[in-house]
Amino acid sequence: MKTMPHSAPPSTGPIILFDAECVLCSANARFVLERDREAVFRFASMQSEIGKSLYRLHGMDPEDPASLLVVDGNRMRRDSDAVLSIYETLGFPWALVRVFRMVPVALRDPAYRFIARHRYRIFGRRNACWVAPKHYRDRIL
Repeated sequence: MKTMPHSAPPSTGPIILFDAECVLCSANARFVLERDREAVFRFASMQSEIGKSLYRLHGMDPEDPASLLVVDGNRMRRDSDAVLSIYETLGFPWALVRVFRMVPVALRDPAYRFIARHRYRIFGRRNACWVAPKHYRDRIL
C-alpha cells in the first residue's frame, strides 16, 4: 500500500487563501501542499464561499483580490509577509527565504503587488479553478 505524502492529521492551522484561477498561484499552492510534511496549512481558493467570506472578514474585496492571504485565527498576513511566512514554516531549505525579511516591507510589498496585479498576463489564467489531488482534499476547505 502506497503511503500518502503527508501522514500528519488534518491541520487546524493557518489557511492559505489563493487564486485558483491563476497559474502561478495554483502552482504555488501545489508546491506548498507537497512540501508541507507536517500538514500545517489548509487551503481555500479565493473563489470559494469560504475564501470570499475570509476576504470580506479581513476587509478585502474578494472580487478584486490583490493579495494571497494567510489567516491564522484572528491574525492575517498578506503580500510578501504572507509568502515569507509560508516558506519559513516549511522548514529547511525553504525557510532560507527568511533572508528577505532584511529587505524593508516598503520595497518587498510593491514588488509583490506588481506581480500580483499582472499575474494573469505574466503566468496565465485557468479556465477553471485548480483542484487538488485526492490525497490532499482533506486540507482544502
